[in-house]
Amino acid sequence: MDCTQFTPNPRKNKHLSFKERIRIELLAGEGKTAYAIAKLLNRPINTITNELKRGTVDQIKQGKHVQMYYADAGQARYEANRRNTGRRYELLQCSEFISHVEKMMIDEHWSVDAAVGRAAATGQFDKMLCTKTIYNYIDLGLLKVKNTDLPCKLRRSTKKVRHRINKRKLGDSIEIRPSYVEDREEFGHWEIDTVLGSQSKEDEHLLTIVERKTRNTLIRKIPGKTAEVVEKEFDRIREEFGSRFHDVFKSLTADNGSEFASLSTLKEHRVGVYFTHPYSAFERGTNENHNGLVRRFIPKGKKISAYSQEAIERVEQWMNGLPRKILGYKTPEELFEEELDLIYAL
Repeated sequence: MDCTQFTPNPRKNKHLSFKERIRIELLAGEGKTAYAIAKLLNRPINTITNELKRGTVDQIKQGKHVQMYYADAGQARYEANRRNTGRRYELLQCSEFISHVEKMMIDEHWSVDAAVGRAAATGQFDKMLCTKTIYNYIDLGLLKVKNTDLPCKLRRSTKKVRHRINKRKLGDSIEIRPSYVEDREEFGHWEIDTVLGSQSKEDEHLLTIVERKTRNTLIRKIPGKTAEVVEKEFDRIREEFGSRFHDVFKSLTADNGSEFASLSTLKEHRVGVYFTHPYSAFERGTNENHNGLVRRFIPKGKKISAYSQEAIERVEQWMNGLPRKILGYKTPEELFEEELDLIYAL
């Protein structure tokens, strides 16, 4: 049921209504970009791009195949997905700080530091405990959360860094990548990788693209791990951002996988493309860390095709809505929207 009360600041993560889908259909028909539609509806751009993918159908007009978004198709897909979903965990309504931390860790899969840091940054509680104390309480068994519930415990490698000779050269080496990309001071520099499920050649794959400054992540489900498939997916991304694509995507850093062989063609759109050294995943550390977050939901060996597009979108939404200590406990989505506002205001 739609809310009858108007509010200029709609609640975040609220599902799109059918009226909003009709507006999206009309605006898309006028040739509006996903960003423009998101601003008119006061919605995150990821919500709009996901809805456009969900409700776009093939049509034949004047003997030609075209793709068009229809509100009816988007609503039908949404209702079908809702019938097959349910709450994963019971939502706890509690104002105490400890209960809040437990809730965010259990329901939202946040880390202890993310829950504590976000609460401190927003001034949500008058009295709080530090991250170390919460970990101590978990070790003592005083919380509902147990050590087995913690996402992971990292081990730092003590091996020396050494670069192997790159036998496959798909383009410019990361060695000539400008220093300001490494500093993360400028928006628009991305890292890209693929996530495999099973070893089956018939299985689908995930294309993960992470912006280095904001840590905002795009996750796209692709039918195969080939250069042609990756190139087609980037054509779709270029269409989503329209004429501002080269402002949003200034550079890409990839490994030397054959699926990225066609990335150098993006130079035609003023996008710098750089390739890491062999066996040097740490040179795309941001992307690798985010792939680790994806693995919390999609373990190795599990078929990607077993997950619906709706499920992949929920993973993307969770990652972009997760507060990060390195971002001052803001979320990647918040910072990404701020950067887009600056770009499209020009």
